[in-house]
Amino acid sequence: MAGSGSSMLYSFLLFIATLSLQEAYRGKLASSELYTILGGFTSSLIFILLLTFIGNYQETSGVRTGWGAVILAEVVALIAASTVHRVSITTCFLFSAALLYEVNKLSGVIVSRSESRGKRY
Repeated sequence: MAGSGSSMLYSFLLFIATLSLQEAYRGKLASSELYTILGGFTSSLIFILLLTFIGNYQETSGVRTGWGAVILAEVVALIAASTVHRVSITTCFLFSAALLYEVNKLSGVIVSRSESRGKRY
């Protein structure tokens, strides 16, 4: 499993790359309905990458903000989506909510596995 430091670095680099590519191709992403939805999806990927970066930063520094990290990451992703198209804002929010639900569910599974391993020994 990757450590917090390397995961933080990789998520930040992917965040910068995704944001840069989205801004470089925002004209193409706003050109049709399907590309507008794709623009919202790429913004939701920006949300997940930034949330991973903030979460790993908090883990290494020992600070917890709870929902503050989620709200900050969502605001940044929605601002990035707003540079593409107005519809991208809505699709970004919907995709981000679905991805956040899945990440939360996956986190619960991982925590329950680690607790069950700890009880066996």
